[in-house]
Amino acid sequence: MITEEQREQVRGWFSGRLPDGLFEELTEVTVDREEITVIGRVPGPRPAKGASPAEREAAVEGRVQEFRERTRDDRIAVARDAEHRFGRKVSWGVECDGHRALFTHVAAPVMTRLRQPERQVLDTLIASGVARSRSEALAWCVRLVQRHTDDWLTELRESLEHVQRVRAQGPDTGPEEAEPGTDGG
Repeated sequence: MITEEQREQVRGWFSGRLPDGLFEELTEVTVDREEITVIGRVPGPRPAKGASPAEREAAVEGRVQEFRERTRDDRIAVARDAEHRFGRKVSWGVECDGHRALFTHVAAPVMTRLRQPERQVLDTLIASGVARSRSEALAWCVRLVQRHTDDWLTELRESLEHVQRVRAQGPDTGPEEAEPGTDGG
């Protein structure tokens, strides 16, 4: 589990390391054990007056693709530095005119030991067309739980950070002291 202070350090590092003008604004830096995802805002396109929704959507897609191709070398250089420093892969995304696009990012394998009733839930999601595979069905379930328990998960993460702070203040973290009744040498 990563602490809020560690998240802030990663975000601060990216704020300082990103080339000027890469993004209009660095909107989000998300960190987990495997990956750092960096998302920034890019300027929206200026389609013609009276453009249809389909034309505006296509213009945004074109802007995102143009940004991705134009900034590839800069993003690779930053990612190399970050991967060396933080020991995690770096993924990128953008926000443009209210749309979010994530570029290639890590799909980390997860070890599971599901019993038959749990597998049947996943297989039902596949059979109904909600998912194409058990791993996709499992990811769908995780997103559903996340959506409905966001407050609870936030509270749990904060509690874990508190446990880490208390653990860091334990007796094994400071300089060794002589035990009472010994000469300390």
